[in-house]
Amino acid sequence: MKKLVIIPTYNEIENISRMIDTVMALDGEFDMLVIDDGSPDGTAAVVRERQKELSARLHMIERKGKLGLGTAYIAGFKWALERDYDYVFEMDCDFSHNPNDLIRLYAVAREGSDVVVGSRYVQGVNVVNWPMSRLLMSYCASQYVRLITRMPVCDATAGFVAYRREVLETIDLDNIEMNGYGFQIEMKYTAWRLGYSVGEESIIFIDRVEGTSKMSSSIFGEAFFGVLKLPFRKIKPKQR
Repeated sequence: MKKLVIIPTYNEIENISRMIDTVMALDGEFDMLVIDDGSPDGTAAVVRERQKELSARLHMIERKGKLGLGTAYIAGFKWALERDYDYVFEMDCDFSHNPNDLIRLYAVAREGSDVVVGSRYVQGVNVVNWPMSRLLMSYCASQYVRLITRMPVCDATAGFVAYRREVLETIDLDNIEMNGYGFQIEMKYTAWRLGYSVGEESIIFIDRVEGTSKMSSSIFGEAFFGVLKLPFRKIKPKQR
């Protein structure tokens, strides 16, 4: 089974080389695709240098400027589908998601879940080092999504996710509208509405130590109002 980990980056020079080392060392051989949005700190240059030794498993798409989280992942999904990957994973570069948990998400996917969410809230609240204000915002956001959409997912905003290939082939990726963290909600909701199973595997989320967060009020606003529209959207599988 071919497995690809997609990691969008913008100014992650403090984390990228260590992340590459950690993913490359995992049992089961996960390939890695970095999608860099023109990081001025030299993130892409580090990846290019590491590709000299890891060219078969480390890949990169370089884009000019910050084009958004959602478009980065969609570019990565299309890249993965063109190269016949069986499972595709989303993950942040800042080690808030533990790369070792990729193995657990993959195991749950192999057991039958079409989408597997690395969940902070499926077994209590498993978040370390967040201020209470951000924790409450995140937790309440997931509760809000459940209330509006009726989707049975405890951590709808999570960015640590595994997709089975068929799910990404069926979703019309060009019709995904949200681009910030709302993208994560829309992808899970679309998969669920199309009849795919969405499982959750409990993880411990640890706030980044190196680099800076990309969260902003505009990103939060897009997700808040975008969720209100989701139950009214007509969702159809992609025409093949």
